[in-house]
Amino acid sequence: MKKIYKFIFILLITISLDACQKKEPINENQVVLSWVDLTLHLLKNTPANTPTFASRSLGYIGLSMYESVVQGFENQKSMNNQLNGLTTLPQKEKGKKYIWIASLNAAQAEILRSIYIQTSDANKVKIDSLEKMIYERLADENHDKIDLERSTKFGKEVSKQIFEWSKIDSGHRAYLRNFDKKKTFEQKKGCWQPPLYAQSFSHFPLHPHWGGNRTFLSEDAKIVAPDFIPYSEEKNSPYYQQFLEVYQKEKILTQAEKETAIWWGDDPDETYTPPGHSYFLASLVVKAKNPPLIKSAETFAKVGMAVADAFINCWKWKYQFFSERPNTYISKHIDSTWVSFWPDPPFPAFPSGHAIQAAAAATVLIDLYGEKFTFMDSLHQGRRRDDLRNVDFKTRTFNSFWQVAEETANSRFYGGIHTRKDNQAGLEKGKEIGQNVNGLKWVEIK
Repeated sequence: MKKIYKFIFILLITISLDACQKKEPINENQVVLSWVDLTLHLLKNTPANTPTFASRSLGYIGLSMYESVVQGFENQKSMNNQLNGLTTLPQKEKGKKYIWIASLNAAQAEILRSIYIQTSDANKVKIDSLEKMIYERLADENHDKIDLERSTKFGKEVSKQIFEWSKIDSGHRAYLRNFDKKKTFEQKKGCWQPPLYAQSFSHFPLHPHWGGNRTFLSEDAKIVAPDFIPYSEEKNSPYYQQFLEVYQKEKILTQAEKETAIWWGDDPDETYTPPGHSYFLASLVVKAKNPPLIKSAETFAKVGMAVADAFINCWKWKYQFFSERPNTYISKHIDSTWVSFWPDPPFPAFPSGHAIQAAAAATVLIDLYGEKFTFMDSLHQGRRRDDLRNVDFKTRTFNSFWQVAEETANSRFYGGIHTRKDNQAGLEKGKEIGQNVNGLKWVEIK
């Protein structure tokens, strides 16, 4: 993954040019995107980083970005006293000057160091180096040193308070307990079974307690569970038919559908994870639109909190229904030799985690930038082809954010690891979560 080096290189070139000519103000969105890129690098290159933990991390990282600058923008509202138990964020000193991009720089470094304390020493050096480089570039702009230090201190204090709040959400350092080997589940027809053809070595389901974590929004904890199709072995029943559809689809997968299935796989051992993919897509929007700093920060705060609450709710329902995957039902009741195109992840099926987080992210991006937006998802561009499935990773072009959500959901159906019902429930509930995030008071209406 070379994107972090690309942004650092750009910043270094800028510094070099400034030594020979009149200094231009630092490109604020370039700083934002450099931190986003490093965040994604950590998601991909930190051991035991699951989609669940990644989603939580992005919620706090995005929120820290926003809160580190929000007090510098008239009419823009802080999330302090709006989120679930967040009441202690620091306030700027009245009459004092702040350099808000310096505050953001310090805040992102602080929250990454705090949340990803388990990452490698090399990654910790990357955090320190990026923070130092941006600080020095700002110092070269002849800002008053006291103002610069005040801004840096403020950003760090914001992230420290957010991190303290994060420690009591039940997900703190959850990478130390990815699989609970002592927890037992009722064994009944239709319940999840450890997969033989799997993404993980574990025969225990991932983060069975995640649904009990504190949501960012109190309203998101009140969302009712989606409707679930009751178990049946009758061939004309909706339950049987949904799995029969998965089985039949695998027989006629087109090459384009196979490409869709592997593009959105986002295996945490090899990629940014599904919520990281959504965060990456947000970075493409910011890069294309070049919005004001506050809107860029709001973008990552909204996407981060939306995918975080999406995973909490999704995992709550996954373990409420504890539902089987197609590989289990089809091999027992339809075709004993059948194997899905994509391997099973180590947790129950209903509803789809890919679908719910993608829908939540799409809903907040639509609110910020409108439904129609054409862009190319280049996340896996240049990645080595999947020889096992004889499929290349081909970039995807979209004309709307909701199109992304729907393709993400469909990809799991093509992969044979989710039914359409799993995906539809995820899309519907993800949209509800995104709407709740949009409904927060982001702007003071006068």
